[in-house]
Amino acid sequence: MLLEAIHHQPKSQYAYAYDEETLHIRVRTKRNDMDQVSVVWGDKYDFVPEKITTTKMVVFAKDTLYDYYHVAIKPPFRRFAYAFKFEKGDKTVFLNEVGFKEDEMHSSGVGMLWSPSGMFEFPFLNAIDVHTPPEWVKDAVFYQIFPERFANGDPTLNPPGTEPWTPDAVPTRDNFFGGDLQGVIDNLDYLDELGINCIYFTPFFEAYSNHKYDTIDYLKVDPQFGDNDKAKELVEKAHERGIRVMLDAVFNHSGFYFPPFQDVLKNGEKSRFADWFHVKEFPLETDPLTYDTFGFVPAMPKLNTENPEVKAYLLEVARYWVEDIGVDGWRLDVANEVDHRFWREFRDTVKQANPEAYILGEIWHNSLAWLQGDQFDAVMNYPVTNSILDFFVKDDIDAETFMGRLDQMLIAYPKQANEVAFNLLDSHDTPRLLHIAEGNKDRMKLAALFQLTYMGAPCIYYGDEIGMDGGGDPGCRKPMIWEEDHQDKELFDFYKKLIRLRKDHKALRDGSFRFLSAAKDAKYVAFERADDKDRFIIAMNSDKKQHNVNIEQVGNHSFTDIDSGDRYKAKNGTFTVSVPSLGAVILKKQ
Repeated sequence: MLLEAIHHQPKSQYAYAYDEETLHIRVRTKRNDMDQVSVVWGDKYDFVPEKITTTKMVVFAKDTLYDYYHVAIKPPFRRFAYAFKFEKGDKTVFLNEVGFKEDEMHSSGVGMLWSPSGMFEFPFLNAIDVHTPPEWVKDAVFYQIFPERFANGDPTLNPPGTEPWTPDAVPTRDNFFGGDLQGVIDNLDYLDELGINCIYFTPFFEAYSNHKYDTIDYLKVDPQFGDNDKAKELVEKAHERGIRVMLDAVFNHSGFYFPPFQDVLKNGEKSRFADWFHVKEFPLETDPLTYDTFGFVPAMPKLNTENPEVKAYLLEVARYWVEDIGVDGWRLDVANEVDHRFWREFRDTVKQANPEAYILGEIWHNSLAWLQGDQFDAVMNYPVTNSILDFFVKDDIDAETFMGRLDQMLIAYPKQANEVAFNLLDSHDTPRLLHIAEGNKDRMKLAALFQLTYMGAPCIYYGDEIGMDGGGDPGCRKPMIWEEDHQDKELFDFYKKLIRLRKDHKALRDGSFRFLSAAKDAKYVAFERADDKDRFIIAMNSDKKQHNVNIEQVGNHSFTDIDSGDRYKAKNGTFTVSVPSLGAVILKKQ
């Protein structure tokens, strides 16, 4: 046993409440180092030998270095004292808060009531502390819309210099094509046909730019998109089709033409808004910057969310769009640069307006600090994004590394956060998926297939489904192509079929997930999604040649290819499936 590799942290992603009566307990060991791992537990006030339970744990995730063991337990009195038992050959080691000890647990010092000291504890399962994201997100298929580039439904709103909306239009950082909210309303049937049930809008509040991340008025729809009544109409008509709406907000910084910032520019330290921003010295200068900004962009001054007036204004924004307009969630730009106290009050405000609203943070790195149940429901799952792209599209990593990266994310957060994680493959901030795939639609399809059959909520960037391409900003922000002779209908049908498969089978949305094949140096993987009704095995090959993939530990069951109808009968829990180059096979248990 390599004891140095063992790790556990109480009250973290290694020990948390999954629901109001269930605890999830996890522990890390060296990979393939243990014969058995168990949790030894009882009530913290009655931790006596005759009332102690030993429950075997199972490996639920692996990476190149470690195994991660997991168990779900329902303590009868919602209190929990525990230790771990590790077994290998004839050696048994226990671990509690005091440390490691062979054959028995440490107990020293003064304990409370009838309990020994030194146990790990989950002191009490308080329902209000449980991280409970909205259930509907597990069933969501998001569609990201850049409002200026989706559809022009009301040309009377076009800003000066609006350019023609053509399939070969060239986006720049500064040009306009006239997209608006009416254009989205006019195409809700298209989204419904595709299978979309939640729209994610990049900002449509009044702003100077075409991207609208430089807000002028957070409580007003930009006039080039319509008005607040049009936004409410859009939300209501989307809801009629079972489509929810999530807005993007920039609470980290405002735009240059935000009236309070203009007042500070004019009046300096005498401005009543002087403390609304992070000013280092007056007067405000841009070279060098004398105030904090997003990155080093002078036109995006950072808001002081510790200021009571700023906080009150932004929290009213949060309430207004949810409660008065009826939107179903917020995507929060640059969320990791805003103070945690603000996000806690933001969550209270939003959840009071609608307890089922989804709060999503834009964070590109490990985000556990925001996913404790008091701030965000989930974050944009960029580590998973990059892993999918690296394996299926770029051919940069092998199957074992791919599995390890994804399993690291499973252990990084509580399960309920991973169940509603926002899984994207591209966006307005990145090159388009087809561009990353260098035009190879087979690789694009592999990435989309994995995304749409993996846990979490998938998001499709507008136009991907009909074969739009484009490099990084501004290339990724082309006007949506509506001319059917310029659309890839076969690709659209591919997305539509996968979305329907996901919608029809809860196992693909909310079922268990485990890898069945992910070998070192291999270019193919197989994994299982299952619930009490259905069981799917999906084998995917990112290699340029066909592979026979061995599927193991699946019981003596029969599986059918959902496309070809071919049947596979497992013997001794094993069978082999042939997977074509840059292709996939989806099997369903009979």
